[in-house]
Amino acid sequence: MKLVTVLDCKDAKALAPFWSAVLGYKEVAAAAQYVVLGTGDRTQHELILQGVEEPKTGKNRMHLDIHAQDIEAEAGRLVGLGATKLAGPIEELGERWIVLADPEGNELCVCTMGC
Repeated sequence: MKLVTVLDCKDAKALAPFWSAVLGYKEVAAAAQYVVLGTGDRTQHELILQGVEEPKTGKNRMHLDIHAQDIEAEAGRLVGLGATKLAGPIEELGERWIVLADPEGNELCVCTMGC
């Protein structure tokens, strides 16, 4: 089994460089409103950016967590790439995280969970 994450966005081509830099992925395929990001090994996890006409209207129903030892440094790196800091650091149940939004407003977290 292979997990593929699909992220709806306004402009997949414009958002691809941000997510490629965040995840260390490269563009492995593109067609119409889709851009597929991954390591190049199509058996591994991929992120598909799917261009949709509907705007984001509220909190994401699902988001990506980026695990890092130094969440402040990683959040700073992502802000440098174009993310916006929304909240944090937040501490709960022995974990810490910072909530960010990508350039289109899709939420993600930089967290210590599992690190």
